[in-house]
Amino acid sequence: MALVPSLSSSTDPVPLSDDGAHVDAPELRLFVMGLFFIFGGITSLNDVIIPKLKDLFTLNYTEAMLVQFCFFTAYLLVGIPGAALVKRIGYMRGAVAGLLTMTLGCLLFIPASHSGAYPLFLAALFVLASGVVVVQVVTNPLISLLGPPATTHSRLTFAQAFNSLGTVIFPKVGATLILGGLAAVSAKELSGTALDAYREAATRTVVHTYLGLAVALVVVASVVWMNRNRLKGETHEAGSLAPDLGLLKRTRFAWGAASIFLYVGAEVSIGSMIVNYMQQRSVLGVTAAVAGSFIPYYWGGALVGRFVGSALLRKVNPGKALAFNACGAIVLILISANSSGIVAAWSLLAIGLMNSIMFPTIFSLACTGLGKQAADGSGIINVAIFGGAVVPLLAGAVADLSGHLTLALALPAACYAVIAAFGLYSRR
Repeated sequence: MALVPSLSSSTDPVPLSDDGAHVDAPELRLFVMGLFFIFGGITSLNDVIIPKLKDLFTLNYTEAMLVQFCFFTAYLLVGIPGAALVKRIGYMRGAVAGLLTMTLGCLLFIPASHSGAYPLFLAALFVLASGVVVVQVVTNPLISLLGPPATTHSRLTFAQAFNSLGTVIFPKVGATLILGGLAAVSAKELSGTALDAYREAATRTVVHTYLGLAVALVVVASVVWMNRNRLKGETHEAGSLAPDLGLLKRTRFAWGAASIFLYVGAEVSIGSMIVNYMQQRSVLGVTAAVAGSFIPYYWGGALVGRFVGSALLRKVNPGKALAFNACGAIVLILISANSSGIVAAWSLLAIGLMNSIMFPTIFSLACTGLGKQAADGSGIINVAIFGGAVVPLLAGAVADLSGHLTLALALPAACYAVIAAFGLYSRR
């Protein structure tokens, strides 16, 4: 959490430029990157929780993917209301509201553990995700404002690198704390009060992890609240739900929103499969804890790619770069699906590198020229992140029906094909 800087060293408001287009404030850029780090890390913890809950509640793949469905459904339900809230109270206060909602979601893991009921874990994840949505509505347009328009692609990609840093660190710690607690006994062998006691004891590691996050989130929210008046001259386009959705009449924006839907769905599907995929005899045949240790490599590829991409996108056409990476992801899926052992494992993990520039590049390509409607566009883009709920659930259904995780990879591959087409369309 050290990546969230204290801004209290200077309480003077930082004004937007005369045209309201951007502001030169390096310390605010660090603050936003800290928020990217936090919500990226929390989102990636789902990849660790899924195999844990799958074991405890004896779930099939479709049922286990309800974790992602409930988490990312928050983007559908909270995206536009979250944008309206940010427009009403401003970016900094909106960030505080999001952080406190995330804290509440973390605390709800306590009653979920005591009850030993899977639906309560899903409810806690939904509340946690609702806060993440509000924070993300703040960060995406704000990082676009914190510098000249000409370097928006590069700046957003660089900020997303901090998101990836969170997705590397959080699963690494989470796999140790959560998956390391998987006992030799299986929930399938228990029933009645013994099963309830086992589930409550086994989920304590989940509770302790999220309680630690809750404490950290309160600290960060306090720092942001003390600096809530730092941004001066902030304005937003007034409007209702209808004008917001009217942005979808723009072909470039609509296709970009659809690409976000598919990208997040593909990325989350693959991340959610990693533990079970590595456990297959045809791949590595390792334990859940060992398989969980591979998750950071997937997200680490995105981290490296975003730092490199932030520099390359200053010289390379963003649309062409997007199309190239999407095609690269398809090739890696084909290699993994048609191989075994180390080759199958590492070609799947390398997709993270291809994912690296996709979200920030799609976002900036779709939202080019929105101006004061940036918060509206960010809200709709956040609704599109609902793809993280739909595509993994469908991938889980494919895995259950076919009996093979490998066949489920065809769905992410189709998503990347559409994204490649958007990159070629928007290269001008």
